[in-house]
Amino acid sequence: MTSADRPDGPRTGGSRPDGSRPGGGRTGRPRSAEADRAILDATRAALVELGWGKLSLGDVAARAGVAKTTLYRRWAGKNELVVDAVAALFDEQLHLPDLGSLTADIEGVVLRFAALLERPETKTALMAVVAESTRDEALRDRIRSAIVDRQKRLVLLGRERAQARGELPRESDPESAARNADLIFDVIAGAVVHRALVSAEPVDGEWARGFTTLLVVGLAGALPD
Repeated sequence: MTSADRPDGPRTGGSRPDGSRPGGGRTGRPRSAEADRAILDATRAALVELGWGKLSLGDVAARAGVAKTTLYRRWAGKNELVVDAVAALFDEQLHLPDLGSLTADIEGVVLRFAALLERPETKTALMAVVAESTRDEALRDRIRSAIVDRQKRLVLLGRERAQARGELPRESDPESAARNADLIFDVIAGAVVHRALVSAEPVDGEWARGFTTLLVVGLAGALPD
């Protein structure tokens, strides 16, 4: 379905959670957090049951118990909806409690990330949107902003804690620090995703310890300046 096919006509831009547009002005009644949760839950369930190809906004609306127009007001299409469904899971499930050391913090987040990737709804949704994004630049941008950039907060938090403990040197150059944070995120996320989804090998305690040891030795030795 194209934007012109939707009952409320073409969508001209994303709305904020409170129902307002980025440029100002409201689009109607405030968004319901309960409805949003129901829609995102229904999206993940539909993906597991139907797969990407058969998933439709109409089916999601029926499962969530909302009108189709409720979805159309929030999302331009199923690409954006599925990305947000995945992003919500990441936001809910990935945390970085302070375990007292850089090693323990990294091991903990690696195992939580791997457990999240083992969930059928995460695996199905993530693989689908990544595959679809190879042909859709706008979708790649949405994945980057909704998932990747938001999850980099864990790297920033972990690095701040490690620097406060004296486990990592403080970086005086903000641009270098940002590049290093990107690199750390890419190494952790890339290794876990490849292990869990590409190689289909277990990310267990032994693997997490070995990976963490390798990473920590590299970080302590020399972060790029």
